[in-house]
Amino acid sequence: MKAQALTRWLLRAALAALLFASHAAHAATAPFNLVWQVERNVLPPEAAHAQSRASFTITPTSTQGLPAQGWAMYFNCIAGVADQAAQGPFTIEAVTGTLYRLRPTAGFAGLPAGQSQQVHFAHPELMFKADKAPQGPYLVFDARPDEGLSFASYQLAPLTRPEQLARAAGAPPARVSAEETYRSNAAATLRPLSELPPVFPTPLSTVFGSGTLRWAALPPVQASRVLQREAAQARALLAPFFPATRAAVGVPPLRLAMRPIPGQPSPEAYTLVVDAQQGVTLTGASAEGVARGLQSLRDLLPLRAGAPVVLPALQLTDAPRFEHRGLLLDVARNFQSKDTVKRVLDLMARLKLNKLHFHLTDDEGWRLAIRGLPELTDFGARRGHSADPYRHLPPAYGSGPDVNGTDGSGHYSAADYTDILRHAQALHIEVIPEIEMPGHARAAVKAMEARTRRLAAAGDPQAAEFLLSDPRDASRYRTAQLYTDNLMDPGLASTYRFIAHVVADLVRLHREAGVPLRQLHVGADELPGGAWAGSPASQARIAALKLKDTAGLWNHFYDRVHGILRGHGLQAGGWEELGARRQHADGTGPLVPNEHFAGRGFTLYVWNNLDDADDLAVRLANAGYRSVLTPATTLYLDMAANRDPEEAGVNWAAYADLDTVFNFVPFDPLRSKPWLPAAAPGKAAYTAVGRQQIAGIQATAFSETLRGEQRLQHMLLPRLLALAERAWAADPAWAQEADTAKAQALHSAAWSRFVSQASLQVLPRLERDLPAMAWRIAPPGLLREGAQVHVNHQLPGLTLRFTTDGSEPTAASDVVTGPITSTARVRAAAFAPNGRRGAVATND
Repeated sequence: MKAQALTRWLLRAALAALLFASHAAHAATAPFNLVWQVERNVLPPEAAHAQSRASFTITPTSTQGLPAQGWAMYFNCIAGVADQAAQGPFTIEAVTGTLYRLRPTAGFAGLPAGQSQQVHFAHPELMFKADKAPQGPYLVFDARPDEGLSFASYQLAPLTRPEQLARAAGAPPARVSAEETYRSNAAATLRPLSELPPVFPTPLSTVFGSGTLRWAALPPVQASRVLQREAAQARALLAPFFPATRAAVGVPPLRLAMRPIPGQPSPEAYTLVVDAQQGVTLTGASAEGVARGLQSLRDLLPLRAGAPVVLPALQLTDAPRFEHRGLLLDVARNFQSKDTVKRVLDLMARLKLNKLHFHLTDDEGWRLAIRGLPELTDFGARRGHSADPYRHLPPAYGSGPDVNGTDGSGHYSAADYTDILRHAQALHIEVIPEIEMPGHARAAVKAMEARTRRLAAAGDPQAAEFLLSDPRDASRYRTAQLYTDNLMDPGLASTYRFIAHVVADLVRLHREAGVPLRQLHVGADELPGGAWAGSPASQARIAALKLKDTAGLWNHFYDRVHGILRGHGLQAGGWEELGARRQHADGTGPLVPNEHFAGRGFTLYVWNNLDDADDLAVRLANAGYRSVLTPATTLYLDMAANRDPEEAGVNWAAYADLDTVFNFVPFDPLRSKPWLPAAAPGKAAYTAVGRQQIAGIQATAFSETLRGEQRLQHMLLPRLLALAERAWAADPAWAQEADTAKAQALHSAAWSRFVSQASLQVLPRLERDLPAMAWRIAPPGLLREGAQVHVNHQLPGLTLRFTTDGSEPTAASDVVTGPITSTARVRAAAFAPNGRRGAVATND
């Protein structure tokens, strides 16, 4: 009887596999809907740590059900799964990193058509952020192990019930109410254009003269030979405002010149003089200064082409506060096309940012073709499902099973990279490529394993020439991203051959592009505990060099890397762990400066300001390390703007709204409020030497949740405007005022000017000039007082529209001009200058 039952089960499973195979021949989808939802939040003391109980619900969309066995469901989840064994007849197991696999166990009887199946499990944290939910689920059947089938639909159920939104006692509610938003927005008032700086970011000084300059026709552009590129950019800037394409005779010219700017040592300093009779004279300390001045001239031109070109007479003197004004763009986790990168560079130039930190490699992707190592992109730049682990990388961050997907797969050819470099050079932006090492290197590690395997099979004696991992390594570790096999092994000579080869080819690519490479960022972050402890190669090198421990091996590794870079005349940059160590020899204690690398010319990019590292940047700079400030709690633009479940982004460091970035004071990093001093017992303060070591500040856009260009734009803007203001302009008056009341008043005025300028001047011009801008339009705030509803917005220059009949506001809805008199529920939204609507808010 048991044999007959087994035979029937096998026949059913085979039939189901055949049906799925037939379906997959036409489309890479499975006829099932999948819904993930939070069932309830569990808080101490019911559980040791706060967590969310969740479930998947699988529902057939056709007459086909799920067999009892012979299938698995894969999904990514950056929050992880708390309990490896799901409740009921299923099990969930980790595959690699944040990729999980759900399988039926012997107790599962199958899922007939017309029914639904729930799978209950738990996440190790509270799941009220959609971006932390499971992503990219797909089915694989044992009969076709190489084929991943996406679900016909996958939905995240909304959080609506109290048990789904439960928080610890004293914590704010999960949802941000419209009233809370209103009270936050009330800190700013709309300022008229006459009270705003004429250009952005705020210039050093502006002196207005009398009269105006009127260009009735295209003016001639006069420039020396060394400024011909900037002259061409100036002509392109002016051309849309005039019907004729040739400069008119007798029109006051635009003169571009290059000479020192008195009192301003920066090569990016410039003066911009508008004279009613003589025209415009733009003088830069270098071609870079002229380029920055052209962006200021753009701000003075009319918003719309066809309008009269009338410029106020003025003399503007300007120079940046910091030499390094940067943006990290991560294309490793989720890929962005060459054209997207060029548009990001255009945006940076508009905001006078000058350093693109190009995060080209990580665990989940290697994005640059390297001559002689095709596996780096043939394997390491491709993600998708495969039963063969040496074919390409597995899915990550919801990239799904399709290896042809443009989020998980993609790389830059030599020609692509050259194009990016030349585009950046034309904009006077330095590209600083990052090659992650020794951690965050799984894409490279596995690509070189695949290379070694391929060449060994062909009998090549040099098969392991660039191998990055010791096949005998028994080290046990787990990274912050849950990897157990992502480290380069510093005990292998082949590791250094690989690094030398990659660095040499990067130098070649830059040289052939005519854009010399000056600095290479060499990673150095998040080395997990237990790294290299079980590697025979590493342990042998520790013994041979008479090192004490793996901390000594770390120093040796970067001594070697530094030597490779010096051989090419390159500066070394890295995350702060490059110049930091744990206080105690056993790897415990707070991070402290690592004396081994002090004075070596390294540039540290300091992200860690969490917990006891909140003053780490100060201590590293005081120890003599040149540093770029990129604190996770304030300048990480992949962080959500606020705690609301619908708000895009993650929250592992903090929430970072527009005012969070605006309130960042580079030399007062511990301020909790703009008007409070940063005095903190036991915390370091910058010395005179330390202040001199701060090269600048940088925003960071890691892309775990940034799939596609529109999501990237949504997360960058408008927060990147605040970063640009802080990087270019001097500290605002409120940050220097000791009197609390005066500081509060100064801050309120400065914030109002900034958000007014952003909404009236900067964002409308960006929308005009940069295609398909999808910047974040926050929901408005609403406050009911009796029969009236007040509506406001974070950017007070935007148009607000509303409805009272339950419908969604549209571009044809009534405009908010004051309090709305209505006892009905009000729905409101802000509209960008191009008519795009933002998030809708409803008064409670």
